[in-house]
Amino acid sequence: MAQQQTGSRKRKAPAVEAGAESSPSQGLAAADGEGPLLLKRQRRPATSRSMVHYLKVREVGGWGPARLQSFDGEMRGYAVQRLPELLTERQLDLGTLNKVFASQWLNARQVVCGTKCNTLFVVDVQSGHIARIPLLRDREARLAQDQQGCGIHAIELNPSKTLLATGGENPNSLAIYQLPSLDPLCLGDRHGHKDWIFAVAWLSDTVAVSGSRDGTVALWRMDPDKFDDTVAWHSEVGLPVYAHIRPRDVEAIPRAIINPSNRKVRALACGGKNQELGAVSLDGYFHLWKVRSTLSRLLSIRLPYFRDNVCLTYCDDMSVYAVGSHSHVSFLDLRQDQQNIRPLCSREGGTGVRSLSFYRHIITVGTGQGSLLFYDVRAQKFLEERASATLESSSGPARRKLRLACGRGWLNHNDFWVNYFGGMEVFPSALYTHCYNWPEMKLFVAGGPLPAGLHGNYAGLWS
Repeated sequence: MAQQQTGSRKRKAPAVEAGAESSPSQGLAAADGEGPLLLKRQRRPATSRSMVHYLKVREVGGWGPARLQSFDGEMRGYAVQRLPELLTERQLDLGTLNKVFASQWLNARQVVCGTKCNTLFVVDVQSGHIARIPLLRDREARLAQDQQGCGIHAIELNPSKTLLATGGENPNSLAIYQLPSLDPLCLGDRHGHKDWIFAVAWLSDTVAVSGSRDGTVALWRMDPDKFDDTVAWHSEVGLPVYAHIRPRDVEAIPRAIINPSNRKVRALACGGKNQELGAVSLDGYFHLWKVRSTLSRLLSIRLPYFRDNVCLTYCDDMSVYAVGSHSHVSFLDLRQDQQNIRPLCSREGGTGVRSLSFYRHIITVGTGQGSLLFYDVRAQKFLEERASATLESSSGPARRKLRLACGRGWLNHNDFWVNYFGGMEVFPSALYTHCYNWPEMKLFVAGGPLPAGLHGNYAGLWS
């Protein structure tokens, strides 16, 4: 892990946390082979591209499904360019929880989160109410007692949003919950990983892959119907009963020549519809796996920036992987012999890229300095503020990189804070996780202080 040296009173450099997710349709006349009559009927006035017109026509059902889908795609493409600048922050109070590492939207107002203090909870972004979710326990509870201090690093929903995968009470174990009830379904414990789970990815509704600090990736297959008889509430003690499962396959990351002992799997991303899986390991490599009944490694690539590669995402529209490192985001287009997308620098003082997500061709970057950046991969430049020029200026509007600065959050003023950071009041929160709710045009962002020994949290709703 990278080391941070800050504050006036230091004994030694404290550690830093390693981490924390259409084209317009053709005209009806051309499709049917009709003449100018249908072409004329198909033509619409220029004002039809306005949001107001779109909403009114959709309300009365004036367009067919194909045209609505096409126009909806156009509006979303426009929104992804303009939305970030319109977002405003409302901080959420998480009490004394320590560092949110993972988050996912459950519905229009609820987000499920996992923390370093091994707490799984659901926060209502409207009311601020927090409900804790019981963690699933191993068959041998003593194993979990030896794995304190890690927390929950991954939360993922399957494509149909009927299952949720995350860590158990033992961070080495994979826990599966049913949605929307959040009833426990099954737990992969004894036969799975031997160290902390850092990442989870769903390849289908019933197939998940987990990546661990032990340098392995594990393939899991779920059958909710098979578990129906075992998932029930015990009538006497009121404790949940769930199945214990084992992985279908476990494969090790190959040892690199450089830094062979640091092959910890840090992030995973599903690569589109080809049943492929991307994985990033802390020794500075990207690995591509083919997932069928087992895991088959296709290739391993040395990354251009190999320090603190802690996050990974995939863009379906462009078939590109993006890897976040200590100071850069690198792009991998595996269809091209030569990479034609240059890396971007986060320009945040080397504190690292801590969270990434794609929507269409825009990538959102959460940094270790508590800021959000937005990068247009097609244009290969950051989104800029649309600041108006002053009346005196004749050189046009000033254009600055769009940067959303998150609030301070909460920081525990304990002995570690005093001894190592001299009681420094202003301390930015690293943004370990963020997730969009695009239908509601909302962005949930969370994290906490970057140094490992500091205790605190941040959560905010940007809308």
